[in-house]
Amino acid sequence: MSDTVIHLEEIKKNYIMGRQELQVLKGISLDILRNEYVALMGPSGSGKSTLMNILGCLDSPSSGKYILNGHDVSTMLDNNLADIRNKEIGFVFQQFNLLPRLSALENVALPLVYAGINKKTRLEMAQEVLRKVDLMDRSHHKPNELSGGQCQRVAIARALVNNPSIILADEPTGNLDTKTSYEIMNIFAQIHDEGNTVVLVTHEQDISNYAKRVIRLRDGVLESDKRKDAASVV
Repeated sequence: MSDTVIHLEEIKKNYIMGRQELQVLKGISLDILRNEYVALMGPSGSGKSTLMNILGCLDSPSSGKYILNGHDVSTMLDNNLADIRNKEIGFVFQQFNLLPRLSALENVALPLVYAGINKKTRLEMAQEVLRKVDLMDRSHHKPNELSGGQCQRVAIARALVNNPSIILADEPTGNLDTKTSYEIMNIFAQIHDEGNTVVLVTHEQDISNYAKRVIRLRDGVLESDKRKDAASVV
């Protein structure tokens, strides 16, 4: 089995703005390997959010090739993309994106509903990942009964429950105070240590320090791509 989880070849993304065509991504080529921990950085307007949406199969490139864990997703239709998203990608967002009427346990189990797994198994699997993020004692609480850090732990557990190929985290500490941010980043470090591939989108240097590889975008192209030695990682 190939060690390459994400393979991008000359990925371009254009948007039509009135009569003009806006080039957001101008030919991105890169590989991300299994069990890498990557921070994706860049100033506002660099294209990092567009690239993240393509990596997460939330959007398709205008041209180029994207192979995700052996699947060519660059030309897939929406239905197939949704299926790949659910199987291959665990999302963690800045806003948590939890359903307010569901308990923490039910929120975590939600991706398994779409995967067609029976209720008893769903809840057992959800309990197991809540245990991983040290939140079993809050499993029956709803999001409005949880702190921001606890909500993000629920979101991380939900991202893990399907055992996806990659965890894609978009500014996961953006709504959290400094202490809680570091607690959440320690959970990501633990997830990576257990063999998961993590791609983190952030504009914060101290958060990117947790990653072992930092990719920087500027004006729709790769500006730099640096792997760190073990001693320089937080």
